[in-house]
Order: sequence, then structure tokens, then C-alpha cells
Amino acid sequence: MRILVQTTCLANGELSALIAADAVAAQPGAIESEAAARLVAAGPLASSVELDLSGVSEWDSASISWVFRVQRAIQAAGRSCRIGGLPNDAAGLLELAGSVPERKGARRSEVSVPLLEGIGQQAVQLWSDLLEWCDFVGELLVSLSRALRGKARIPVRDIWVTMEECGPSALPIVTLISVLVGVILGFIGAQQLRQFGAEIYVANLVGIAMCREMGGIMAGIIMAGRTGAAFAAQLGTMQVNEEIDALKTFGFSPMEYLVVPRVMALIVMMPLLAVYADVLGMLGGALISSFALDISLLRYFEQLTSAVFLKDVALGVAKSCVFGILIAVSGCLYGMRCGRSASAVGIAVTSAVVAGIVAIVVSDAVFAVMCEVLKI
Repeated sequence: MRILVQTTCLANGELSALIAADAVAAQPGAIESEAAARLVAAGPLASSVELDLSGVSEWDSASISWVFRVQRAIQAAGRSCRIGGLPNDAAGLLELAGSVPERKGARRSEVSVPLLEGIGQQAVQLWSDLLEWCDFVGELLVSLSRALRGKARIPVRDIWVTMEECGPSALPIVTLISVLVGVILGFIGAQQLRQFGAEIYVANLVGIAMCREMGGIMAGIIMAGRTGAAFAAQLGTMQVNEEIDALKTFGFSPMEYLVVPRVMALIVMMPLLAVYADVLGMLGGALISSFALDISLLRYFEQLTSAVFLKDVALGVAKSCVFGILIAVSGCLYGMRCGRSASAVGIAVTSAVVAGIVAIVVSDAVFAVMCEVLKI
């Protein structure tokens, strides 16, 4: 769009500018720089500029903002600026806009950080987060020990409510994912073992994989995205509403009153969910064996019982307990350290889910190395 500005240089060294009626209201952001440049360049010898806005019939906040920015641009060029033809309401808004000077540093500035400096900042932030994790875990262990000795004020009702949210409420999604994982493992095993005529060993593959790895991991990832995010959102919202500060004011420990019940609930429910996921995953493998490999259910379960031992189930249960602790700590930590804005709650939820999943994968890798060293 072309800006319509008619300029006239007066004899006393002033510049008079007539703004067309459609130039202000149409696209103020797009025409601001062009208007200011033409106004300043049109009178290089003029000491002041007068804007005649009497032809403008419609005014809104965008129009006032446009006039204000053009006025600032003219003044930045060393010329004084007078504005005429403004309605009383618009003149009041323009005066209000210029009454308070802009705070220093209010505008965003793109700062280019060198590569090595950026790496160093990320390393320092990672170290700070690690120290915060250790501090939070240490405080949690102290609170758990106090709770086990009966010296902490733990809301028992909250534990039962959280257990219901973490356990029975999560059964539908755990059921769906576990069955599908078992089906997928069965399909993959069938395609490979069929080449050697060893289709019966699909039961070994599905059973051992579900009990040692996939059952606990899939249940943990589901709970990290479901329950860990819920913990972060709940505690983050309480932080925004200053409810956690109120608890401290009344003498309640947020760690004992908010974090410990959630951690205890997940420690109890995660092994149960992992065993449930194991059973459903093996049932999914049984379905594939029955329909795709013509293996009877009786033969499948006989092979399964000969391949899966108690140590495999115990290993998966132990992993799930650790996963539950990591999920609860991630959700509660990022919820407790949430900022005071609404956007901070979303950031806390995202960080809790990512940290929980990463912690699950890293801890599972540590378990794998330990099992290899210990020959488990």
C-alpha cells in the first residue's frame, strides 16, 4: 500500500503534512516506516513538522499507536512534531502513551551467543539442574524416613486418592498399549523364527521381553506422560496460586504434605501396573501365535512357563519401582519449581514429562549393564 502524505514547506521553516484519511487506519504497522521517512525527507531544512490529521474519520488503538511511532521517529531525527486535527479522545490516548517513558530493556533484543559460550551455559545449567535434583531427592528421603517412623504429618487420604488416579484410572491406556506391544513383538518374532521352523520360540521372545523390559518401560512411559504431567500441573498451579506459600505459612511442610503422598502412591502402583502390562503383553503374543502361527494356546503357555522364570518377573518389578520414583520426583520437582505465570505451568509439565522419560531410559540402561555384570 502507498502512504498518502502531502507535505508543504512553509516560509518559517516548518513542514506541514496532510495525512490521507485511509493512511492511518488501514495498515499502521506496514506504513509506519515509509510515512516517517517521507515526512522527514520532504523538508530537510525544516526545524519542525506539523501533522494535520483532520481528514481521518475513524480512530482506534492501532491508529493512535501509528501516530505515536511516527511522532517518535520525527523527534528522533532532531525535529519537533506538532499534531493537529485529533479528536479529544484520541488526543488523550496519545498524551497518555507518551506520559511514561519506555522502560530500559523492555524491548526484546536478539543476542547472538557464540557456540562455545552456549555450550558452557548449557553445561552450567545441566550441573545446576543435577544439584537441584540431588537436593530434592535428599529432602524427599528425609521426609520419607520421617513418614516411616510416624513423625511426619502425611495426609493418608491423599495417598489413597492418588493411588486411585495412578492405578485403576490408568488401566484402559495400559491395557491398550500392553496388548499392542505384545502383538508387535509376536509379529516380529514370527517373521524371523519362521525361517528356521522355530515358531514356538515366539513365546520365549514375548514372555522374556515383556517381563524384563517392555512391561515396566511401557507402563513407566505411560505414567510419565499421564501421571507425571498431572503431578507437575497440580503442583505448578498451586505454586501460581501461592497455595504452597500458604502451606509454609501455616507450618505445613510441602514436601511431606504434597510430594511424599504422590511418591508413595506411585511406588505402590507401578509394580502392579508393570505385572498387569506383562500379563496383557503375553496374552497379545498368544493371540498372534494362535492366529498367525497355528500354535495352540496350551502349547504357547507351556513354552511360556518353561522360558520365563521368577527372576525375570522380579527384575521387571524392581525396575518399575525405580521408574515410579523417578516419575514422581520429576513431576513433583518441576511442579514445585514452577514460575508464577500461566505459561510457566505448561513449561513445567513439558519439562516433567521429558525428564521422566529420559530418566526411565537412562535407569533402564544402568539396569541392563548391572544385569550383564551380575549375570542375571
